Amino acid sequence: MANQVAAFFEKLKARAHAALAESGDANRIKIQIGSATCEHAAGSLEALDEFQKHIQASGRDDIIIHQTGCTGRCSKEPIVGITMPGKMPVKYERVDRALVHKIFSSHIQKGEPLPEHALDGSLDNVAELEFIFCYGRRCTTGQTLKHAFDRKLKEAGLPEGRVKTSHVRCFGACSDETEGKCTHVLVNPDQVFYRIATEQDLDDMLEMHARKGEVVERLRAPEKPITQDFYQTYGDIHFFNHQNRIAMRNSGIVDPESLVEYVRHGGFQALATSLGKNDPQWVINEVLKARLRGRGGGGFLTGKKWQMAHDQEEKTRYLICNGDEGDPGAFMDRGMLESDPYNIVEGMIIAAFAIGAQHGFYYIRAEYPLAIKRIQKALDACREAGLLGKNIMESGWDFDLEIRLGAGAFVCGEETALIRSIEGKRGQPKVRPPYPVVRGLWGKPTCINNVETFANISAIINYGGEWFANQGTAESGGTKVFALAGNVKETGLVEVPLGTPLSKVVFNIGGGVKDDKALKAIQTGGPAGGFIPAAQADMEVDFGPLAKAGSIMGSGGMIVLSEDDCMVDLSKFYLSFTQEESCGKCTPCREGTTRMLEILEKITSGRAELGDLDKLERLARLCQQTALCGLGRAAPNPILSSLKGFRDEFVEHIVDKKCKAKKCVALIRYQIDPETCIGCTVCARNCPVECISGQRKTAHVIDQERCVKCGQCFEVCRFDAVERV
Repeated sequence: MANQVAAFFEKLKARAHAALAESGDANRIKIQIGSATCEHAAGSLEALDEFQKHIQASGRDDIIIHQTGCTGRCSKEPIVGITMPGKMPVKYERVDRALVHKIFSSHIQKGEPLPEHALDGSLDNVAELEFIFCYGRRCTTGQTLKHAFDRKLKEAGLPEGRVKTSHVRCFGACSDETEGKCTHVLVNPDQVFYRIATEQDLDDMLEMHARKGEVVERLRAPEKPITQDFYQTYGDIHFFNHQNRIAMRNSGIVDPESLVEYVRHGGFQALATSLGKNDPQWVINEVLKARLRGRGGGGFLTGKKWQMAHDQEEKTRYLICNGDEGDPGAFMDRGMLESDPYNIVEGMIIAAFAIGAQHGFYYIRAEYPLAIKRIQKALDACREAGLLGKNIMESGWDFDLEIRLGAGAFVCGEETALIRSIEGKRGQPKVRPPYPVVRGLWGKPTCINNVETFANISAIINYGGEWFANQGTAESGGTKVFALAGNVKETGLVEVPLGTPLSKVVFNIGGGVKDDKALKAIQTGGPAGGFIPAAQADMEVDFGPLAKAGSIMGSGGMIVLSEDDCMVDLSKFYLSFTQEESCGKCTPCREGTTRMLEILEKITSGRAELGDLDKLERLARLCQQTALCGLGRAAPNPILSSLKGFRDEFVEHIVDKKCKAKKCVALIRYQIDPETCIGCTVCARNCPVECISGQRKTAHVIDQERCVKCGQCFEVCRFDAVERV
């Protein structure tokens, strides 16, 4: 069977490469445009339409448009990349129709890029060649060798604009044999990957490649690193070169609707390896070695879950991908489903082979229409290519997948509630044990993992479980994708190794707190998570440390909070969400969240007493210990963590009737400074309840009894005469 699978895969690759050669795209100018929900919302479809008009009007046939998924650089979308043969790729940010005209007429027609519009100032230092050094923790010589190379470049006196250097967090190219002995260098735009260790290696790289443009064959690394394709395009962007791209390695690189492109980028190699070995236990062992923990919230070891499902006596088994991403501010799963759907499909097929499943389901919320469309297209293409359905890759093994849509119930992110939803029942959790791997969908053994978990499987099989484990910590292997949002300068999807300090994510990648305000806290895990005070910002991102601090990893939401945020108000926001989303099955969650929300509303409205804090904490701990499912048990986390780290704010709200952050409407008031007010009447004319009085050119006064605290006067005053206190 191994020979049949290998022959099938070689034919699949040959067809993919033949399609590339036939298209002639490799020798054309490529206009790359992001195509995902967030990119579309920012205007990428309008930019695409404008480029198509310009290409048609110019009559040129040497230009192609390449649509990709989302890179995760949310705050700078739409992003457009221009790649000319033999030239460094150029990326532009916030591209609208007017900028399309400038890019086409200047860059494409005349060969003159537009530095002022380059993504993150990436054209501030233009060069013919870029040497990108690895600064990974296993490439311990990376920084030393880069500094030495920079010195040698300066001494060599090369023409200005010939060479520049930069670095990335990690290429993921190290092994146990090379660790600590060398580093790796990617040379753009030549797409050459070197492994170097000595001063002589630097001299040869300088003299032959930097000076003469000749590849130093003896230094060429024997393997292609997992991140090479991504960093060939985005290696000069600060937001990306501080990340490790494993789960999102293809996002922003491949056309998400093209099976051919996915195969050209190494797709289905892992499936061929797994089926070729014809040993499910080998696959499970690799996942166990990887120390891959479920990326959906609980962090249960994936290999252990697969082993339990594999060992069941019942032979009818099911596999489910949990794509019911319901956390406010979280969009990791949507990004991967939309940007790299074939990778998720491949991961699921490998998992199904490992546990012996015959059928699988995608459970995706209906609010993700583009993700649903692309997954369905991927499933159809895989069936047609012999990668799904009967006799997969001529291995003699059958497996198929289908999509089931969720209606947006947050509780259906819980395994047993999700299973009931697929069965056509009301989405409510069940008492465990028995766990789904023993008795799940229609009473059969069922293995459930989330989108990001499956996104890592092909990398583990291709590069080895030990390699993946070395990317993370002693307890948790690999990387974690976060949706970085809130009061941070650069928002977006961020993938970092487990063990990375929270502060590095916020400041090195996110650029720090918006408006240079003071960092107050970092919230992780969505409504089920907690608040990490700024004093603990150096905490490592891992399941254990976050749990100890009263938070969770969750699916990957990371909200940055500044001095302008109110912890009481935020606790109320998260609890109101979980209270509304409670299925109502168990009393601790149904009644507990309601009563806790009532206390928080008393505090934010100035009606609470200090004794209410003790009631709130007691209720929170009771709900945490007695609720039926994870939603109810984790619902008090925002309250308990904020009480632990910011109790003084709660006391201030109760005793002083003040909200320092000016977020709790009932505890603030608006007044007009008579010394500053010039009597322009703008505030009075814009007041919806007409509670501002005063003659023209005289100081105005707000009637506090009638004021509804809408803040309209504060917004419209051009002389800062209206104060919010």
